[in-house]
Amino acid sequence: MRRLVAETRLSIDDLVAPLFVREGIDAPVPIESLPGVVQHSQDSLRAEVAGLVELGIPALILFGIPLSKDAEGSEAWNPDGVVQVALRNLRQEFGDAIVLMSDLCVDEYTDHGHCGIVDEDGRVDNDATLELYADAAVAQAEAGSDIVAPSGMMDGQVMAIRDALDEAEFDTTSILAYSAKYASSFYGPFRDAVDVTIADGGDRKGYQQDWRNGREALEEIRFDLSEGADMVMVKPALAYLDIITRARMEVDVPLAGYHVSGEYAMLKAAAQNGWIDGDAAALETLTAIKRAGADFILTYLAAEVAEALGR
Repeated sequence: MRRLVAETRLSIDDLVAPLFVREGIDAPVPIESLPGVVQHSQDSLRAEVAGLVELGIPALILFGIPLSKDAEGSEAWNPDGVVQVALRNLRQEFGDAIVLMSDLCVDEYTDHGHCGIVDEDGRVDNDATLELYADAAVAQAEAGSDIVAPSGMMDGQVMAIRDALDEAEFDTTSILAYSAKYASSFYGPFRDAVDVTIADGGDRKGYQQDWRNGREALEEIRFDLSEGADMVMVKPALAYLDIITRARMEVDVPLAGYHVSGEYAMLKAAAQNGWIDGDAAALETLTAIKRAGADFILTYLAAEVAEALGR
């Protein structure tokens, strides 16, 4: 009876799996602060994606860890960069069996850990950074990305990326904008996963959103849509369910929630200590994000939840 009258239904079709691929390794490397998640080699990534396809998960998003970093993050648009190689491999092996998304930023690739070019005063140069994002978008599209996902929160990034993609004749490549991305304390395990440390103990509060603000998030979403975003995201998801709901009431485009690394790690830590039923909490958590209004969810729980839903 409860299933019959349930208002919200979580399905495998709602899940996007974030995956990490690292250059220069031959075997997967476990990420201590993200239990069950690894940095993949190119070979282990293909094996992981084969499993996702078998489970029926419709999409993944790739994050790269390069061997070398520099001030501009040039490996982000190197045709032979770690993510571009992975995209080509996955497209060749799996064709259209799974949607390939690629995170579009340079923080994993810069030696200072910021999401763009840093000027001599230590501040991120918004406008100079847009050129880097445009180059990275084209490189990812050429490698086979269906959806590029700019996460740097630079003003004007969506327009710069859309213009670059269209000029390079990738007009069918979609943009998933990290429109409402907060300067959150829940990103710690992710930074372990991509080996990012911000230089001089800095932070990203200058370009990510203040977690006390809600109206600002809606303005950022409107701004990205006006520039050509096809989909928008709220990140983190669980701590910002109110923002997801408010965005859902305002926009008709696909809306994503990112169940981020810290939210995942807390759930896993509590489950490992026997304090909660981890499987039940996982389903409840993702259903809450869907109930709030998200059309799909980026989550490190994707594979295990898909297995549970498919039983």
